[in-house]
Amino acid sequence: MLKLILSLKFSSSLCPNFISHHYCTNEKDVKEYETPIDKIRNFSIIAHVDHGKSTLADRLLEMTGAIKVNSGMQVLDKLQIEKERGITVKAQTATLKYFYDGEEYLLNLIDTPGHVDFASEVYRSLSSCQGVILLVDANDGVQAQTVANFYLAFGRDLTIIPVINKIDLQNANPEKKDIIKISAKNGTNIDQVLEAVVERIPEPTVDRNKPLKAFIFDSWYDRYRGAIVMVYVKEGVLSTGDQITSCCTNKTYEVRSLFFLRPDEEKVTKIFAGQIGCVICGMKTSGEAQIGDTFYLKGSPVEALPEFKRAKPMVFAGVYPMDQSQYISLKAAIEKLTLNDSAVSITRESSIALGQGWRLGFLGLLHMEVFSQRLDQEYDAQAVLTVPGVTYKAKIFGSKNIAKYRGDEVIFSNPSDFPNPVITQEIFEPMVLGTIITPDKYLGNVLSLCIERRGKEKSTKNIDNERIMLQFILPLNEIIIDFHDTLKSISSGYASFDYEDYGYESSNIVKMDVLLNGTLVEELSTILHCTKATEKGKQMCKKLLDIIPRQQFLIVIQACVGAKILARENLKPYRKDVTQKLYGGDKTRRQKLLARQAEGKKKMRMIGNIALPRETFIKVMKK
Repeated sequence: MLKLILSLKFSSSLCPNFISHHYCTNEKDVKEYETPIDKIRNFSIIAHVDHGKSTLADRLLEMTGAIKVNSGMQVLDKLQIEKERGITVKAQTATLKYFYDGEEYLLNLIDTPGHVDFASEVYRSLSSCQGVILLVDANDGVQAQTVANFYLAFGRDLTIIPVINKIDLQNANPEKKDIIKISAKNGTNIDQVLEAVVERIPEPTVDRNKPLKAFIFDSWYDRYRGAIVMVYVKEGVLSTGDQITSCCTNKTYEVRSLFFLRPDEEKVTKIFAGQIGCVICGMKTSGEAQIGDTFYLKGSPVEALPEFKRAKPMVFAGVYPMDQSQYISLKAAIEKLTLNDSAVSITRESSIALGQGWRLGFLGLLHMEVFSQRLDQEYDAQAVLTVPGVTYKAKIFGSKNIAKYRGDEVIFSNPSDFPNPVITQEIFEPMVLGTIITPDKYLGNVLSLCIERRGKEKSTKNIDNERIMLQFILPLNEIIIDFHDTLKSISSGYASFDYEDYGYESSNIVKMDVLLNGTLVEELSTILHCTKATEKGKQMCKKLLDIIPRQQFLIVIQACVGAKILARENLKPYRKDVTQKLYGGDKTRRQKLLARQAEGKKKMRMIGNIALPRETFIKVMKK
């Protein structure tokens, strides 16, 4: 299957043939859908970024009568940030009715994100599916995330239906393989996709005669109804009014409301095994609605379904309120948003400059940006995000030190937690296995970029006559900021990038400090590789020179590692014209006044405190 997908080559156009009148939805408000198990199909659409997942979802909704034709673009992309950026960041579900060979089928469609930062959404979505539509752009071909998503579905033993999209494009040229070729934009051959879903994807393996066992795979917060959880019922039946208990918290709730997403809410009285639906049961916090939890009927305990392997945060950043008076409201906003984004990790931290805040862990830089933007858009909570960093490990020695840190290994992401080099035996930094697919004419530029970022080549494969797949072992710290943007720039937008965790490797990691007139400013310290220290030190000093307010005395800005000064800038003081009242006479009077002024400024520099306003720290520390 993978060989078939990787070998796809692309061009030529087919005539649109959009047929929609054969499919319809019963418009009556049916309160109960006991669809036979063999007439249920649960599937996801997976693909690389911009390969047309959401557009295909729109056509499937139209052809099954869930929405009217031309209802709008990307109907399932409901978040404001998704509409603004044109990307999917949350997996969305729609329950569809489809008539095939005179039989009515219930199709549960899950549209998933394509960016690597939201791979956890794909992972969770596949837990309730028996098959996937693997979408490939006819113009771009197989990309890095196409391969990653293939292995994700293949590893779960799901049925994979490969589909080539965008055959209407001028440069598209799909070979004559036994693969469905469509144009999601024009609606060409969409009926073939629906037929393939019914014919190829197996029915769910469930049992409605056993006690209830429902699996939570998504949740979100509604300001009027509290926490809403989406469940896949594996066994039994879930009914309105049932008393259900959580395997994780052992708390019991009463089911107040059940509904399907079609994609609008449709209330139902029961959700049967094999079906996917939403539950409102009075949950209030993210701690109660845990992704991967199992519900069972009160008094009828069952063995919990296997929990998700929790996504490992890769990028960390400090999050602080713009003003400490906003701390409580920002805390509430973060708690509500993490209910809908369980991949974010949270620990409390404080800063002398910025006050009380949190250290949040994200799956990538885009994930961090989206989270920050959603805080603002959905909860009107403005936050200060510090420059992102990664988690390091240090091996320490000495019995007292080991007792102090409760072990010989120290894990840290904040520069303030950097262990003393005197007691440090070795420091390890996180690595990733990066997969890059690029046209061969950009190979030299891509190799240079990877080597510049301290990458080590692992493998090189030719996908076809024009494209190459490279695998590099790269330090995570080198790719989180601008690696993807630079890669797109040097390859004219054609190269794609995906990465996965590759453990830790020993590295020469140092802590770079900033001194103002010889005084350490802990909040401005950074962790980086020794080869990058001088360059970053110069950049930091120049940035501070432009940001720090001028004083009545000279401020010396220095970047250093240990006792070694790497860079220096002088912020000149305000200078009062003490000779303004002189109108002549001996020049020694002028010299005496200037000497006295210089002596006073020198003394002021020795005893004067450099009071940096909070806004200065925000400008330096935020991304």
